[in-house]
Amino acid sequence: MDTASIDSAPAPTPTTQAPTQASPQVPTQPAIQPEFKHSGLGIAAFTLSIIATLLIFGIVTVAGVMEATTPGGIDETSPEAIVVGMLIFAFIGLALVALGLGIGGLVQKQRKKIFAILGTIFSSVAILATLALIAYGTTID
Repeated sequence: MDTASIDSAPAPTPTTQAPTQASPQVPTQPAIQPEFKHSGLGIAAFTLSIIATLLIFGIVTVAGVMEATTPGGIDETSPEAIVVGMLIFAFIGLALVALGLGIGGLVQKQRKKIFAILGTIFSSVAILATLALIAYGTTID
């Protein structure tokens, strides 16, 4: 056998024909799950719960200062005391709205729920703490 005939043989050319039998696709990477967006209701609940908590803390501080600086205590029928009381209940209402938005954010599908969880917890704590403070205040005297 002549080695020259082996060396001079043309190199095989790649064929561009489609394979006659389809081979199954084997995934090389695990399926990547889509990144969920944050819940808009959850973000609103978180924001409102923080605002409501700060406002409640501020108005309770104002009420405490008014009580401490007024000789004999503040008159419960004075316009200032009525405004402070109305604002406390308005801010509790704001915390209730935040609680509702947080619960709404918790039931949304395919959304991140961290802000909804935080908004629900913060607004619940603000509502319960304020109501406990009001209940404690009514027992004093």
